[in-house]
Amino acid sequence: MAGDALVRLVAGCVLQYPGDYFHDELPRLRAALAGAPAEPARLLGAFLDEAERQTPIELCSQYTSTFDTRNRRCLYLTWWVDGDTRRRGLSLVRLKRIYRDFGLEFAGEELPDFLPVALEFAAREEEAGTELLQEHRAGLELLRLALTESGSPYARVLEAVCATLPGPSPETKAEAKALASSGPPQELVGAGSALEPFGPGLDMPAPAVNQRGPSAAPTDLPWPTTASAASVASERMPA
Repeated sequence: MAGDALVRLVAGCVLQYPGDYFHDELPRLRAALAGAPAEPARLLGAFLDEAERQTPIELCSQYTSTFDTRNRRCLYLTWWVDGDTRRRGLSLVRLKRIYRDFGLEFAGEELPDFLPVALEFAAREEEAGTELLQEHRAGLELLRLALTESGSPYARVLEAVCATLPGPSPETKAEAKALASSGPPQELVGAGSALEPFGPGLDMPAPAVNQRGPSAAPTDLPWPTTASAASVASERMPA
């Protein structure tokens, strides 16, 4: 795995709640960036430098104060399109179906539109994952701009993610919103036929990021992630 996939995996790790063991993972995250494109690697490296200077408590506090809906800084992709409406339930079911179509069963505690989940998928299935992220490009860019406006170091992480997508990033919120004017695509490359509606929407919890309790120790994974509450690929589905 190399290039944009590594950028997405590292970004997905640092966009999860850092917990007590994040600092233990820093050497492996830095090592992974050695195979990433220069500019995204620089941006993510700068974030890791900033994170290393903070205590675990400080980093966790920064995370929970950064990502919320009140200040338009939300890590849940469908929130940017659907808000907290019943329509969002259909979008979440659709995402689970997309993961399953590629042999990945969603098994995380987070919702399937949680950005680290989408980034893991986009790293494992680069073509379809790129199209999925591009479908939500407006939300990603609006989040990037909101983080930049607030002076958050997490803005560098979103810059790195957006750098893996085709075309330049918009410079203003108006330009970012214009990305959504044509509407989302109806199917993903390689995902088979267009996804059909799945029935009435589901009542979903509000997507604000809440304080979590002490995290479990990281497990041994084939790629050096932190403890992956957001994993879409705990097991391959049988053929």
